[in-house]
Amino acid sequence: MGSLDGHSILVTGGTGSFGQEFVRRLLEKHKPRRVVVFSRDELKQYEMQQELNFPNLRYFIGDVRDQARLERALDGIDTIVHAAALKQVVAAEYNPMECILTNIMGAENIINAAIDRGVKRVVALSTDKAVNPINLYGATKLCSDKLFIAANHLAGGRVKFSVVRYGNVIGSRGSVIPVFERLRSTGKLPITDERMTRFWITVSDGAAFVERCLGLMKGGEIFVPKISSVRIVDLARAIAPECKHDFIGIRPGEKLHEILIPRDEARQTVEFKDFYVVRTSISLWGEDRLVTYDGETGTPVSEDFAYESERDSDLLSPQQIRDMAARARH
Repeated sequence: MGSLDGHSILVTGGTGSFGQEFVRRLLEKHKPRRVVVFSRDELKQYEMQQELNFPNLRYFIGDVRDQARLERALDGIDTIVHAAALKQVVAAEYNPMECILTNIMGAENIINAAIDRGVKRVVALSTDKAVNPINLYGATKLCSDKLFIAANHLAGGRVKFSVVRYGNVIGSRGSVIPVFERLRSTGKLPITDERMTRFWITVSDGAAFVERCLGLMKGGEIFVPKISSVRIVDLARAIAPECKHDFIGIRPGEKLHEILIPRDEARQTVEFKDFYVVRTSISLWGEDRLVTYDGETGTPVSEDFAYESERDSDLLSPQQIRDMAARARH
């Protein structure tokens, strides 16, 4: 992508796993005029500041539920990367309104504040759980995605809004790997179902893809990287090969497999070398199905196409999982 030198960028949820990696990447690879970490946890901001304390880096305590605070934080900002969300599936099932207030109403606040404060572009992070959702978290992220795509009409071209959608992140706070490592000494690992699969990406690869999409985005598209999948039993074998498996059953709101692009979106999906673009079905894109990014013209996928985690061709072996997890630690 092009350089972000001279840009002013605000990252919501900036103290999370993705936020910290993305901010570090911005500061090490580019010369932004200003980077603002926007989050509501002062302890995490303090801890992050001990590692990242650049002269052009600012820490701003606030909540995406508070539009007035967002508008204050957006003074002079031209780019937003929206990573703030309540992400725990089971917690969302038991605290639905809290999840709705942050993930849906917070998205609407981002949109309104971005338009009112003259921001130029917004990339919002999504998840595979937003596709054909069966849990509240996924449903809120689906609503959030729809809000951000529709915001291109609301902004009348003054602000570009796009979405990046990918799967589980290796090494994030919500990752199962720390759980397996903690329980390894017991000799037994709890696994929901031996058939379960998940999309898998390192936090550094996720941050790099979002960085790239900032330079590619036209507004109104959902970017989906081509990534690998894992069987949870293979992940357990990779982390603790000596442990037995205790199959405990699927938890509330869980699926056996995840989907990044459903068949119903195939008609709007264009394939590139290492990512897909799902275009909005409303009038932003016109009738031409050919789309070009960085000189590469995409190819429309077949009408029965679906991008699912259970694809055998892209499932990682236990050794590949170990290699990927080792890379994620560095």
